[in-house]
Amino acid sequence: MAVRSAGYAVRRVRQSFTHFRNGPQLLLAMARGGEVTFRTRSGLTIHTPNSPGARFPVYEITADDVYRVDELLAGLRPDFVAIDVGAHIGSFSTAVCARAPRATVHAYEASPSTAAWTRRNAEANGFADRLHVHAEAVSDHRGTLRFVDNGEASAHNGMTAPDGLGGEVEVPCVTFADAHAAAGGRVDLLKSDAEGAEYGYILGSDPALWADVQRVVMEYHPVDGYALADLVTYLAGVGLDLVRDEPSPDKPGLGNAWFARAA
Repeated sequence: MAVRSAGYAVRRVRQSFTHFRNGPQLLLAMARGGEVTFRTRSGLTIHTPNSPGARFPVYEITADDVYRVDELLAGLRPDFVAIDVGAHIGSFSTAVCARAPRATVHAYEASPSTAAWTRRNAEANGFADRLHVHAEAVSDHRGTLRFVDNGEASAHNGMTAPDGLGGEVEVPCVTFADAHAAAGGRVDLLKSDAEGAEYGYILGSDPALWADVQRVVMEYHPVDGYALADLVTYLAGVGLDLVRDEPSPDKPGLGNAWFARAA
C-alpha cells in the first residue's frame, strides 16, 4: 500500500505540470492550505477546497480523462443537452461546456456546500448561462433523502460513503423525470456518478424518457441487491447498449461503464 501511495503521489505531481498551466503554484497552494485553483492547459479555471477528496476528481477528469470526454461527445448534435448527476465541483460539466460551445448542461450536486463550488466554477469560466447547477440529488423519489457529507466537497459524499467520512445531512431530491423535464424534455447525454443512487433513479424511470438519449457514461457502485447487469439490461431495453466496462481492480462492484445508441 505504501509503494502504491508513493507512486500515486509521484503521478499527481507530474500531472500537475503536464496538465495544468500553474503547476508550481498549484503544489504550493496544496502545501500551504486554503483553497486550490487549477488552471488547465485548455483554459479552464477550477476552484476547489484543499482536501484530497475534493482534488482527486479534477485530476481524474482532466489528467486521466476517465470519462473519455472527446470520444463521448463525438457525433452528438452541436446543441446537445446533457445531465450531469453527481456533478461534484463541476470538472466534467465545465469540460463539456468548453468542448461544445452550443451545449447546455444541467449539473445535479446533492451536497449543498459542494454545489456552491460548482456554481462558482460555472461562473469562473463564463458558463453560467448554459451550465445550470441544481443543488439536488437525483433519486428514485421526489422529496428529501439523507446521506453522508463531510462539508469539504469530497467526491465520496453519498450513500456509499466510507465509514467516518462525515455526518448525515438531509437534502432535496428529484427523479430522473424531474431532471428530464428541467432540461427541456430532451436529453442527449447522461453522465452519472451518484455514489450508489444510480440503480434507484435509472431502474425506476419511465423508459420513454430515454428515447433521445444517445450516450451514457457512469461510475457504478457496490449496492446490496444490485449489479451492473441490472443497468445493462434496463438500458439495452431502451436502446442503449454497453460499449465499454472498466471495473475497478480493487473493489468489486465499482467501475465505469459507457453506453451508446446504435447509429
